[in-house]
Amino acid sequence: MSRPLLYLDVDGPLNPYAAKPHRRPFGYTTHRMKPEGWIAQHPGMPRTTVRPLRVWLNPDHGRRLRELAGLYDLVWATTWGREANVFIGPVLGLPELPAVDWPVMHAAGPEETFWKTRDLVAYATGRPFAWVDDELGDADRAYVAAHHEGSALLLRIDPRLGLLDPDFRALDAFARTLGGRT
Repeated sequence: MSRPLLYLDVDGPLNPYAAKPHRRPFGYTTHRMKPEGWIAQHPGMPRTTVRPLRVWLNPDHGRRLRELAGLYDLVWATTWGREANVFIGPVLGLPELPAVDWPVMHAAGPEETFWKTRDLVAYATGRPFAWVDDELGDADRAYVAAHHEGSALLLRIDPRLGLLDPDFRALDAFARTLGGRT
């Protein structure tokens, strides 16, 4: 059987954007980036005058995600799209990863779910998956339980804190509970 997928959101789990603005969380480094999505939020401004986006990343997350890659197929599930391979992956020491191509971003999801939920269930095509995101709720869990044939772990990550040790332990334990299917 196929290995489980690990869907990775950037803003929230890897970049704790909601932390106090001038108080970088312990273990994180500050990076200034200009992804196309950020540039697009400043229509009419020349690229050179758009202030870079502040992104906090924890290099240890890269090591831990590389370890989890022994159990999962890692996939970007973020509005950064494939640009996560350009801006986020290299900082964390991750190889190039596939990225979910969103048919429509930020549209209302079915049954009061987060807008990504339906697309991630479809992308999985029945494969087990874990998903780390700061926008998950009970409606998403109910939707996945009703519409996804495989096992799933949905971890809501506090966007003030990012991924923490218990989150990595839960991801490791989930993949290992799948037994021979990994």
